Amino acid sequence: MKDVREEYHAEGLTEASLHDDPLEQARRWVDEAIEAGLPLPNAMTLATVSEDGQPSSRVVLLKGVEGNGFTFFTHYDSRKGSEIAVNPKVSFTMFWQPFDRQMIVIGEAHKVDPEESDSYFASRPHASQISAAISPQSQPVSREWLEEEVERLEKEFPLAPVPRPEQWGGYRIIPTEIQFWHGRPSRLHDRYRYRKQANGDWTIERLAP
Repeated sequence: MKDVREEYHAEGLTEASLHDDPLEQARRWVDEAIEAGLPLPNAMTLATVSEDGQPSSRVVLLKGVEGNGFTFFTHYDSRKGSEIAVNPKVSFTMFWQPFDRQMIVIGEAHKVDPEESDSYFASRPHASQISAAISPQSQPVSREWLEEEVERLEKEFPLAPVPRPEQWGGYRIIPTEIQFWHGRPSRLHDRYRYRKQANGDWTIERLAP
């Protein structure tokens, strides 16, 4: 691994090229990744922290930049959900390798309204609704049990919609800090940090790479 290296060739990122609102800037970068057809352009590595201070991370999918935050959906009784319940402070990273871009968001995660979770759950494919409804996410199970539960629920609900399980829904991460990173030649990267002030305004500063 010591010999694995890749040079970055992205164009320069300047403060003048960034939007005053970091959420709008984030939306633009995600939209550009989607329009370019990048694989999983909305994938984000979400980090949470347990009650005893142990961090854990996993990849989830960003489903919206709205309501002054970033929205994703999951099981509330999963490991991440349990950790958010005791410590809502989270962080996530998105990396778009073909663009040499990285975005880091720090903030707090809070459940969205049940109506919003209902609406998104109903929009999912029928098979995805079934899988979410039967899964005790993060708990030990066998493959056989999962498949049996899928078969059982498919018989009960052969067509959509499947009722949204109470333990499944959305979170919105309200950011206090957002960083935008552009890879540059010789590792002299461009990196900007927005930080939210007490009055709701954002300040921006360049950081050393």
